Amino acid sequence: MKTLRRALLFALPLLFTGGIPPRAADLPGESIYHLPISMVDQDGYASALADRRGTPQLVSMFYTSCPYVCPLIIETMKRTQQALTPAQRQRVGVLLVSFDPERDTPQRLHEVYQQRKLDKASWTLARIEADDVRQLAAVLDIQYRLLANREINHSSALVLLDSEGRIVARTDKIGEVDPDFVASVQAALRSAR
Repeated sequence: MKTLRRALLFALPLLFTGGIPPRAADLPGESIYHLPISMVDQDGYASALADRRGTPQLVSMFYTSCPYVCPLIIETMKRTQQALTPAQRQRVGVLLVSFDPERDTPQRLHEVYQQRKLDKASWTLARIEADDVRQLAAVLDIQYRLLANREINHSSALVLLDSEGRIVARTDKIGEVDPDFVASVQAALRSAR
């Protein structure tokens, strides 16, 4: 899977050069911001994935009806964010993208956003189209499959993007803060100055 992810990252500029907005043309070749993905957030606002450029991002995937792992992913991201200083927290975005665009409407995302008391200044819960879910999951090296009961079996990871959208760190530790991952976030923030 890592070979596929690398191939996708290096192929992105070649695949999408015709559709890249002018401001994205100077992105590094391995930036995931080459993916022409449109998102709708918990407040119903549309944006492009590439609009997150300029700020390091903590990224993961989830779905709102997940009873087990996804709440842990959210809590792990919150704890990771809390391990940063207040000034650092203001300089890193948190993006959770749904595996389940059919059921995870902006209204449903907003309900979870409020239930989890997420910080409006830094957190975004988003839905993207099903084809884009496959692309993003592949690039982030997160596996998933829809089960007959409509639950989604998926791997769990927190991925750190630098301010240019390059994957610079990853942790599979869910339910606890990974000190090495926090150190990587802090290093990405220092580099983004």
